Amino acid sequence: MIDPNLLLQDVDAVAVALETKGTSPEAVRATYDSLLHRRSVMSELEQLRAEMNRRSKQVGQLMAKGDPSAEDERKRLGELKAQIAKQEAEYREAEEHFRYQMLRLPNLPAPEAPVGQTEDDNVVLRHEGTPVQEFEGKEYRPHWDIASDLRIFDAERAAKLSGSGFALLYGDGARLLRALVQFGLDINRDTYIETVVPHLVRGPLMEGTGHLPKFADDAYNTTLDDLWLVPTGEVPLTGLHQNEIFDPDELPKRYMTHTSCFRREAGAAGKDTRGFQRVHEFHKVELVRICTPENAQEEFDGLLADAERSLQLLELPYRVLDLCTGDLTFSSARIFDLEVYAPGVDRWLECSSVGHFSDFQARRGNIRYRLAGGKTAPVHTLNGSAIATPRLWAALLEHGQRSDGTVELPEVLVPYMGKRIIEPLG
Repeated sequence: MIDPNLLLQDVDAVAVALETKGTSPEAVRATYDSLLHRRSVMSELEQLRAEMNRRSKQVGQLMAKGDPSAEDERKRLGELKAQIAKQEAEYREAEEHFRYQMLRLPNLPAPEAPVGQTEDDNVVLRHEGTPVQEFEGKEYRPHWDIASDLRIFDAERAAKLSGSGFALLYGDGARLLRALVQFGLDINRDTYIETVVPHLVRGPLMEGTGHLPKFADDAYNTTLDDLWLVPTGEVPLTGLHQNEIFDPDELPKRYMTHTSCFRREAGAAGKDTRGFQRVHEFHKVELVRICTPENAQEEFDGLLADAERSLQLLELPYRVLDLCTGDLTFSSARIFDLEVYAPGVDRWLECSSVGHFSDFQARRGNIRYRLAGGKTAPVHTLNGSAIATPRLWAALLEHGQRSDGTVELPEVLVPYMGKRIIEPLG
């Protein structure tokens, strides 16, 4: 969550900044009002407690002297105690309402983020790899047709197993997915600690990264145990240090993990649903960094370079986008998207979002580090995908398609596949 002190210092500035992310000024003002109410209730409670302490001492002194008025004063203390209990209940209610409001305010965009409301306002920073113009005038088949002819992808049987929006891979299709995951882990092993994390997490971890309560409808929940299927490896990796305090020399922390990711995509019905572009369950290698604010820019640059390296080694053309404020995610302050060009669908497909979340997630998850003098402050968190398999899988098929129906893979995947050419499954 954002720093409540920012609301106290300049609520209008916060409202202006968050309006660029689509949050109404009324929502910011309501949160500010709830903050003031909580402070007022707390002030009254502290005054009552101070009065209780003062009068308790007086009663003790009267009793020590054998003063007969001590008994009357003790009865008045009982009345004051009841008043304090009532005020404590009011404070709990005020605190709960304030937290409810704060959990629904998104992170402030970074000052450097371009201001805009739609994806058309995103800024293309650069293109890498083969220029898109070289694909013009040539015919490319979409990956679902290629995969169907190769008999390595079966949407119909996947739907029989789990309903629409799921994928079933066979043979080299399955091996290619596994190869991508292993490749993504291998090229990052010198920088990140590899982890195997649970795919089911507790609600506070989802709340800590900002996936709850905002995106509850997009997530899968187990009703009996109240556990959530991870929408991304970011959730368990960031949650590793929830409610912990680092010594400065322990930072930065850098983790990676391979998980299946589960998303309902509730707001994306009918959008990019063919083939492997948008599915409810997919495999991803996620990278997470935790650092001090002073090192955040350096860590962000390093994370972006790591995410780009996989695309460069896979020899795929891609572009880097600086997302505008209206296209930023709920928890992010800045995001650079990496989009790979897929000639078969003639579209740029997002394959990684490299995000800086400032201290937003750390405040929600209570992740801090020690300052000089013994005080603590929230860390900064960052994450991005090293490998998001569905769209890279699709792009590799579309770029590697050959006139005889086979697919040629980049040289870097040969050690993982044991071959360079994918032929029809026998």
